[in-house]
Parts: sequence; structure tokens; C-alpha cells
Amino acid sequence: MFVIEGPREIRLALKGGYRIESLYFCPELITTREAEQAIDEAGNAEQIQLTLPVFEKLAYRKSTGGLLAVALMKPQGLEQLQLGKKPLLLICEGVEKPGNLGALLRTADAARLDGLIICDPKADFYNPNVIRSSVGCVFTQPVAAASSEETIAWLRQNKIKIYATALSASVRYDTVDFTRPSALIMGTEATGLKDEWLAASDQNIIIPMRGEIDSMNVSAAAAVVVFEAARQRGFA
Repeated sequence: MFVIEGPREIRLALKGGYRIESLYFCPELITTREAEQAIDEAGNAEQIQLTLPVFEKLAYRKSTGGLLAVALMKPQGLEQLQLGKKPLLLICEGVEKPGNLGALLRTADAARLDGLIICDPKADFYNPNVIRSSVGCVFTQPVAAASSEETIAWLRQNKIKIYATALSASVRYDTVDFTRPSALIMGTEATGLKDEWLAASDQNIIIPMRGEIDSMNVSAAAAVVVFEAARQRGFA
């Protein structure tokens, strides 16, 4: 189980098919129609009223809108992803910072990707900071977590091209045809991608850097490449 804070996030979790086990609310802090809607939509969840001092001790953040929920986790295996005819996937290896994971989720949501896969994850999808920084779209965006080896085998099985971001043997990202089934692979800023990904890559790609630094924040780099792929697909 995990905790969700805020009416918007709770409503998105319900929309994403998450089961709310219990809902904690503080009447003094409920001031919006959205909070009232979240309470109504929680349905059969156990509802527990708390005093302000108790609620403030339980809450992780200040802007909760007077609502906390305890929900059941959902499976996040590769088999949970439902692929279309020409899937577009974002795959990130070893994401550590919750803020980066939240930003990646927002990019995946904005581009309507078929899935965001985190390989060898070091940050939890249900971390409160991931939920907050993703503005709740962690609950509605198709996500999976797996090892790099499992993911490479799964991509091959589904005949999805692998485009790895790398500094060597690379072509400019905007010269590649992303209209075919494609997986965009991002490594860490510190060490890049593992050798397994570089060996499996159908084509390495690079974002040209014109300044003194040779890399971008992983979430910024992902947004650049993802939206080039989305542009090629007519933002469909």
C-alpha cells in the first residue's frame, strides 16, 4: 500500500483504476469542490475524519487540500503494457531522483506515449515526491519497471526498434525515422547507458550540444527526443 495526498492526485488514481482502501480528511482544510468530489468518488473506501493537529502530523506536504488516501499498488511488469500497432516507448535506466522521474512521467503523459519503462529503478513510482512532481499522472500513464536484460528481450520479442542516446557512433536524433515501433532509451547523466543497451541498440542517437556542457538533464533530454518522435507522428 502507499499514501496519496491531495484531491487531484486521489481523483487521478481513481481514474487510473487504483483501489482506495481508506480516505482521511480534515474538514477545516477542505475548501474546494474538487476535494468534495474526491470524497464522493472514493466510494466504498473507509472514510476517517481527523483533527487538524493529527492530520498535519500525518501529511507529508502542506498543500494536501485536506485529503489523504491509502491505496493498493498495481502490478508494474512489462506484461501490463498494452501496445498499439506502432508503439512509442520511453525507457530510462537507473533513474535516482524522484523529481526527474516525475518530470519524465509528465513528458510521457503530454506526448501520450504507449509506456514509460524504468530499468533497474532506484526511485519508487509511489514515492510522495514522484506523485507530487508528476502532478498525479503517475496514476494514468502506462508504466513498468524491469531489468535492462528483461526489457531488451521484451523489445526484441515485440519487434520494437531500440534508439539509445549515446555520445559515440551516433546520428542526430532529428534524422531518425521514429514513425516505426520505437523505444527511446535514456541513461544516467553520470555514467550513460550500460553496455547491454549500446550492444542492443539499432541506432545510437545524439542531441547536438552547442555550449560548454556535453549533456542535458535526463528529463530535459527525454522531452526533446520524445517530442521529435511525436512531431514525426503528427502528434497523433
